[in-house]
Amino acid sequence: MKDLSYQRIYKSREYLSALGQIRYRALFGGYSLSVDGTVFAMVSNGDLYLRACEQSAEYRSQHAAPLLTFMKRGRPVLLNYYRVDESLWHDPQKLNTLSSWSLAAAKTEKMQRTGAPRLKDLPNLTFQLETLLREAGVHDYATLRQLGSKTCWVRIRHLNSHLGIKVLFALEGAIVGLHEAALPALTRQALTDWFNDFQKEHDAPHWGI
Repeated sequence: MKDLSYQRIYKSREYLSALGQIRYRALFGGYSLSVDGTVFAMVSNGDLYLRACEQSAEYRSQHAAPLLTFMKRGRPVLLNYYRVDESLWHDPQKLNTLSSWSLAAAKTEKMQRTGAPRLKDLPNLTFQLETLLREAGVHDYATLRQLGSKTCWVRIRHLNSHLGIKVLFALEGAIVGLHEAALPALTRQALTDWFNDFQKEHDAPHWGI
């Protein structure tokens, strides 16, 4: 069974590489999977379990995904991680989307628990972007999240007209706790559509930085 778990860990690393470098360690008789120190999944008895979150509630309801159970002092204890079945392994895009939601939710909870970091310490945000955001009245993570990526992007674009869609992706990733390359495809498409509409209304196409 240990060999099966290792095989599942290596497969998870391969399929979910867009999330970042995935590390693992022994936990609760299985293994936790983490990115940048944030645990988003577990491997137990050869199966992958993703951290349950609000975004994945519909999928879990439709598929009746069982939760991870481990024994504590002879009693079963349910953990907030749901099992990835074989059909999901055959749909890498959906698997990556669900996994990115798990990671984002785990990072958000971690930030709320440990206190909000500086803007430049969030994923994708540089010191230069932090400076622009502060000049635009966005001084902390709470404000960034409340306003949303689109409003914040519009604000800082007034200060630097060369900013393009990559910065919009960066802001969204910072809010949800993901590298911009790991944003779910549906999120990227929605932001792209909004960006294109904005460009049509305000200027000629400008993809920028």
